[in-house]
Amino acid sequence: MPEEIRRVAVIGGGMMGHGIAQVFAMKGHEVSLLDIDEEILRNAMQRIEWSLRKFVEKRRIREEDAEAALSRIKPTTSYEEALKDVDFVVEAVPENLELKKKVFAKVDELSPPHTIIASNTSTLSITEMGRATKRPEKTVGMHWFNPPQLMQLIEVVRGDDTSDETVEAVMELSRSLGKTPILCRKDVRGFIVNRVLGAVFNEAYWAYHRGEASKEGIDSSVKFSGGFPMGWFELSDYVGLDIVYEVGRILYQAYGERFKPCEEVIEPLVKEGKLGQKTGQGFYDWRKGRPRIPFDLSDEYDYERSWAVAVNEAAWLIHDDVASPEDIDTGMKLGTGWPQGPCEYADRRGLDKILGKLNELYERYGMEMYRPCPLLREYVEKGWTGKAAGRGFYKY
Repeated sequence: MPEEIRRVAVIGGGMMGHGIAQVFAMKGHEVSLLDIDEEILRNAMQRIEWSLRKFVEKRRIREEDAEAALSRIKPTTSYEEALKDVDFVVEAVPENLELKKKVFAKVDELSPPHTIIASNTSTLSITEMGRATKRPEKTVGMHWFNPPQLMQLIEVVRGDDTSDETVEAVMELSRSLGKTPILCRKDVRGFIVNRVLGAVFNEAYWAYHRGEASKEGIDSSVKFSGGFPMGWFELSDYVGLDIVYEVGRILYQAYGERFKPCEEVIEPLVKEGKLGQKTGQGFYDWRKGRPRIPFDLSDEYDYERSWAVAVNEAAWLIHDDVASPEDIDTGMKLGTGWPQGPCEYADRRGLDKILGKLNELYERYGMEMYRPCPLLREYVEKGWTGKAAGRGFYKY
């Protein structure tokens, strides 16, 4: 249990790894930060120092707390050194299953028998990583959101072999770090947040590809009329089009036609190296800062379509016993900044209205992403249409 988790190793000092190490150190854990590259480790420590300074400047922590946190992080290129007497390991290496399995096997070989091994993967199989070790019951998904120092959400993912004790320990550990964990009960691709977001992105890409709205019009509508924090094309650029493309490919492999990607929209940009904010160009030009989304296009696209596919995917998650309505809604609010979760929205709007919208879209386009989930149909048939009826995804 978390009181027994004192020494932590974070494997991979890149974009996520250094932030995860910082969070553990700020909460009093001794942290080994392991990478194969000295230069990556130097950069990681500089970025941690910069981030801690920002916390001090904003009076979130005291100067002495920042210094203490920094002193708890030991960068190393040695697995043996990083894993000596370690209680908990988070792997944060690139999204490549074979690489992650090798890391898990090495960690299993060198760490004490009680050590829990977690992966920060956003889509890959926890079960397969766990089976590369002799302790699959002690392996688990711990998917952080970027940047880990600031984002509240952690998705805890149960592999097929993960024990209840391991799941509970990581849920409790996440809370002790000041985070809000949600539980993905099954080892499914995309877990919770990326599945819902993937459906919404796909709907927007297809609408744009069909010439029904411009990307600026779609973004303006969802932002200024729908109340979402960012437009879908803007958010895609922010996440990175290479990541969006890869996640989309994995979702399509896992769920088939329901996640049929609109490759004509995203693939050419990825091939040209226009990956969004990080390269200066993607759907938008970021070279002069954040793109301006024009307010006067805010009725060009029906943002209810975004909600309809989001609610439908949430219904599939519940139907397949992957997640609870509460965890789905928490995930979308904390992980993506949505004003409300899809289950809350559906209950307020009326599940019958959502079902009607999906039926209309399915009749018009014949695409699987609009085919209503059986759970949605079942709830509406029972009269569980939401808040006004006293029962929807939630009981009132």
